[in-house]
Amino acid sequence: MIEPKKRGAEMAVVPAEVKRPRTELVAAAQSQLSAMGPPRSSSLQAPIMLLSGHEGEVYCCKFHPNGATLASSGYDRLILLWNVYGDCENYATLKGHSGAVMELHYNTDGSLLFSASTDKTVCVWDSETGERVKRLKGHTSFVNSCFPARRGPQLACTGSDDGTVKLWDIRKKASVHTFQNTYQVLSVTFNDTSDQIISGGIDNDIKVWDLRQNKLIYSMQGHGDSVTGLSLSADGSYLLSNSMDNSVRVWDIRPFAPKERCVKIFQGNVHNFEKNLLRCSWSSDGSKIAAGSADRFVYIWDTTSRRILYKLPGHAGSVNEVVFHPEEPIGKIYIYIYIYIFF
Repeated sequence: MIEPKKRGAEMAVVPAEVKRPRTELVAAAQSQLSAMGPPRSSSLQAPIMLLSGHEGEVYCCKFHPNGATLASSGYDRLILLWNVYGDCENYATLKGHSGAVMELHYNTDGSLLFSASTDKTVCVWDSETGERVKRLKGHTSFVNSCFPARRGPQLACTGSDDGTVKLWDIRKKASVHTFQNTYQVLSVTFNDTSDQIISGGIDNDIKVWDLRQNKLIYSMQGHGDSVTGLSLSADGSYLLSNSMDNSVRVWDIRPFAPKERCVKIFQGNVHNFEKNLLRCSWSSDGSKIAAGSADRFVYIWDTTSRRILYKLPGHAGSVNEVVFHPEEPIGKIYIYIYIYIFF
């Protein structure tokens, strides 16, 4: 159910300026007249916004495709919906999971929101009304990841600690097909045409499952530890992966790519003993990538040069997910929700 939220100080916090002596204010005003600083590059109310309201660690967040709403969730089992602009109020709460929510995804047109949970289910929500329209049951352990198809029939794929990757048609009650993996699956995604599912888990390999042949068609080796996050580029040609070996890799997944599909390796972010499922993401134009990190920093790289563009401080714990706004140079990063503008 959707629960409208009253606006309150605990829901959207914009740091207030410390009161200063009048002389200092006058000096500051004169300084601003002489040098106004660089022009703002987004419609965000301030360069950094802090959103607070969750009652536990935040594991995931996603922008609505229209860029006006942010969904977030985590240990407290609640899915909070936030306005991106203005005071960034938490305007609604979706309740329904009985376990921590590990991953969130909107479908392509933003009409549906998918959530994967440790309660062994995936819920499908109407993003306008907040009503839960479907609950996908079939996994026998924690569901770590979910992903909706980009186009065609509304399919979804899921990965679980039960060692399976499942394909779902949300118009049907049970899963359409189950792929049996040897070990726990931590992250899944579709390819661009949604005729393949790509999975990563604790066996370090990235596996590609063909939905027409219903079998594993190839694996990509290179990571030296568990793969915790996968993200498909906007054009569908490349896959981004985050691993506990403290590297982020880009893979060429085009049909006739060379056998050695790993094309780039990025370093800087780290995993630690907490073994959180740190995710990764592309900017909408593919020029930047970002990844979660256990050292409390936000890492953003230039895709071409592999150079770290931003190493942003501010968090008091592991940064579990970083996502880019679909249109503006804004990103959302968690444990608490900070909104940054990238100049």
